[in-house]
Amino acid sequence: MEDFSKYLIHQNSPIKEALIQINNLKQSLTLFVINDQSQLVGTLTDGDIRRGLISGNNLDDTVGKFITNKFYYLNNVIDVKKIHELKTQEIGLLPVLNSKKEIIKVYNLERLNSILPVDAIIMAGGKGERLRPLTDKVPKPMLKIGKKPILEHTIDRLISYGIETIYISVNYLKEQIIDYFGTGETKGIKIKYLEEDKPLGTAGSLSLLSNLRQDVLVTNSDLFTNIDYEDLYLSFLSKKAEIAIASVPYTVNIPYAIFEENENIVSSFKEKPINTYYANAGIYILKKELINDIPKSSFFNMTDLMQSILDNDKKIIHNPLVGYWIDIGKKEDLNKALEIVKHTKYHE
Repeated sequence: MEDFSKYLIHQNSPIKEALIQINNLKQSLTLFVINDQSQLVGTLTDGDIRRGLISGNNLDDTVGKFITNKFYYLNNVIDVKKIHELKTQEIGLLPVLNSKKEIIKVYNLERLNSILPVDAIIMAGGKGERLRPLTDKVPKPMLKIGKKPILEHTIDRLISYGIETIYISVNYLKEQIIDYFGTGETKGIKIKYLEEDKPLGTAGSLSLLSNLRQDVLVTNSDLFTNIDYEDLYLSFLSKKAEIAIASVPYTVNIPYAIFEENENIVSSFKEKPINTYYANAGIYILKKELINDIPKSSFFNMTDLMQSILDNDKKIIHNPLVGYWIDIGKKEDLNKALEIVKHTKYHE
């Protein structure tokens, strides 16, 4: 969320003051113009000032004579499709207004990939036994890829999609995770911890959540990926699913001719077929109401929840992930991630 005080100016301020204020901005060269009641009445850019001067206004006039009265804003409802459209139109700053038309926050769309109305839960309680001895004294999510722990890469990507509340499910060596990230204040978000007294599986700790106001994005903590969370969310929304699951293609090459047959009678055959399947990528968006279906403080996997949904004839969708995705379970996986990070903006 953007600190928006530097973007505010009163409509009765001299236009010279606005020029100085815009000149001091490093990017997003837009001012939000307010009245005596702190209501947003328009926006002002350097282009608006130029056009105003050309039309006959002068530098002694007030800001109100130069402003644009038509502007984009959000209220309490986040319209992800609309945000996607605004980004394609290269809209930089997007204010959020309350019922009094006062600005309560500003999103910088130049820095964000999107704004998703979800809370996020990162499952970070595992021991990472296949990565021993690296995980003897360090929890797997805190192993570094480049200059940052795996978990921090995940958190930063979630933040880039406008997610402001993140829960982290912790167990093994949890103090290291809690001490490193704290309350999330340094990243401008809220981080809360779901502390497992015993292993609860890949979904059991979700039962520790309460009073959720939004749907939930759940991700494993040992993933290194540049997934487009907006694409997953929009699929979840458009197909009215209970759960949307990010998937990755898994290709099987069979080096022989494969018969299609019935009781040993061959009807046809396929020469060296290539079959593509879609595997669970460990990233989900689910309706908040599903949390109530998870037994309290019991071992429960995400596959158990999925089966329950199918048993009740409700909809699960999968959405193929485009980009890189590494499930860091072995040292070879960690090495792949270390190689990828050399070629991304996260490498230092």
